[in-house]
Amino acid sequence: MNITLDNIDDLPARCRSCLFWELDQETPGGGPRHERRHKESWISSVLLGWGSCGKIVYVDGVPAGYVMYAPPAHVPRSATFPTGPVSNDAVLLMTGAVLAEFAGGGLGRMLIQGAARDLMKRKVRAVEAFGAHRRYSPSCVLPVGYLLAVGFTTVCEHRDYPRLRLDLRTVVSWRDDVGAAIEKLLGVIAPPPPPPDPAPYPA
Repeated sequence: MNITLDNIDDLPARCRSCLFWELDQETPGGGPRHERRHKESWISSVLLGWGSCGKIVYVDGVPAGYVMYAPPAHVPRSATFPTGPVSNDAVLLMTGAVLAEFAGGGLGRMLIQGAARDLMKRKVRAVEAFGAHRRYSPSCVLPVGYLLAVGFTTVCEHRDYPRLRLDLRTVVSWRDDVGAAIEKLLGVIAPPPPPPDPAPYPA
């Protein structure tokens, strides 16, 4: 499911108002790094100017994980990484997480597949991400190991923050080989439909 202002409460608590990616580190005083209204404003701006900027996955109606992505022009922090800038033909995979109780079930890969399918429909050629090697890095920077595991390759090495890339032309086969399986899985883990309206009372 796409991330919207209606389901922002389904993001993990620490992520609902975190502005690590949405602010340039040059903001005086560090800026309002944890203000929900600024997060909502950013999501609204990207939705209006570009389109959906993330996916949430649900298991039995419970939010289990998410990813967020956007063109680098919408992500000021991306310009501060030593391995930047992001390539002109790529969208930046900013951050994501799978809740601990749902880890190990393939949801992380499914989220990337869902994002890739969305972006391919929008004629995006590639996704890039800054990965983190060190454990003390901000938790909103995705681990290099995760990015490699879901199909990214390193395009710019760095001891702390390499830049990795997933060329969407190489994953077109997902639609043929596992597209039906993904659709089935997404159907299984989608939020249950709302109950039907109650029948009107007899007059």
